[in-house]
Amino acid sequence: MTKRLKLGMVGGGQGAFIGAVHRLCARMDDKYEFVAGCLSSTPEKAAASAEEIGLDPLRSYPDFKTMADKESKRDDGIDVVSIVTPNHMHAEPVIEFLNRDIHVICDKPMTSTLEDAYRIVESASKSKANFFLTHNYSGYPVVREMRSLIKNGELGALRIVKGSYLQGWLGSKEEDTGLNKQAEWRTDPKRSGVAGAVGDIGSHTMHLIEFITGEKLLSVAADLTTFVDGRKLEDDASVLLRMTNNIKGNLSISQIATCEENNFKISIYGDKGALHWSQENPNYAMFNKLGQANQIVSRGGFILYDGSLSSTRVPPGHPEGYLEAFAQIYSDAADVIMNKPNKLELLDILPNVKDGLHIMKFINACVDSSNSNSNWTNLSTE
Repeated sequence: MTKRLKLGMVGGGQGAFIGAVHRLCARMDDKYEFVAGCLSSTPEKAAASAEEIGLDPLRSYPDFKTMADKESKRDDGIDVVSIVTPNHMHAEPVIEFLNRDIHVICDKPMTSTLEDAYRIVESASKSKANFFLTHNYSGYPVVREMRSLIKNGELGALRIVKGSYLQGWLGSKEEDTGLNKQAEWRTDPKRSGVAGAVGDIGSHTMHLIEFITGEKLLSVAADLTTFVDGRKLEDDASVLLRMTNNIKGNLSISQIATCEENNFKISIYGDKGALHWSQENPNYAMFNKLGQANQIVSRGGFILYDGSLSSTRVPPGHPEGYLEAFAQIYSDAADVIMNKPNKLELLDILPNVKDGLHIMKFINACVDSSNSNSNWTNLSTE
């Protein structure tokens, strides 16, 4: 029997959305066993959260420093920890566990400030442990097949990229209702960081474009808007992109697009073809080649390259979705930690500390550009 990795978690207690998603997805491929946690910012809520999900009370900790200290000294201590707190609470626990050579799987974005991002990079460079970032949309099999198609030249020279991520859940002032913990912290600059929608879903969109194309963002011209009166961070953004190899593009990011759910779409255009993918129908992508009939790329179906087969769990026609894509990040991270034969291949595609820093530079560049009348703004090269 293959050994399961012992998993701990910081954050993700009562009232949190993403913590339960992480725990569920970590278990999906049977590579982790959830054994320890500091599930909330107060000892009382941490203990109550642990009891609610059946965590051993002896391994439910009042704070992450106590958890890191005690788990690192146990013979059966955790191998890896998930950090699923609000953004402003990522850096300190990440650094604490990396300094003890405990692998880290961190929710995106990497942290709330560029300064803290650099601190994480420094800590990761000195640690024997790996750092992974859950830009989970890169776990979709069809997205990985799109990456393979582009890598093998099927679209020719890339010209244009377009990304849109439209939600409507913040169309009113949800943060004032007392009923939506997500809305409260995601619209609070002290906890979310300098950006709202751009940091939340814009970060996913930009990462996925770079993941699929293999190209990097160089500069942005951004227009960030706060439509809901009294909100402290932007809830809508339009962003022009300049990327490597003279690729141009744009992003449309909104959390106030009335009646939208998770309408996340990517289009990539080259001089020989194009690819189109929608997150709300994630098992298929449209593949257009110049002068040929349009093709549909199907998850687990006939494919040109092996970009998706290794991340497919059930036969085509049985839908896989968000949870499976999220679980793929956990599964791949486990294979890296356990030194499986495909480790180097997985390290090439898993979101890492460099990706996290790069996306933090993107977020800050968008804010800086918008604050300077949408002037073109280069990403920091530090």
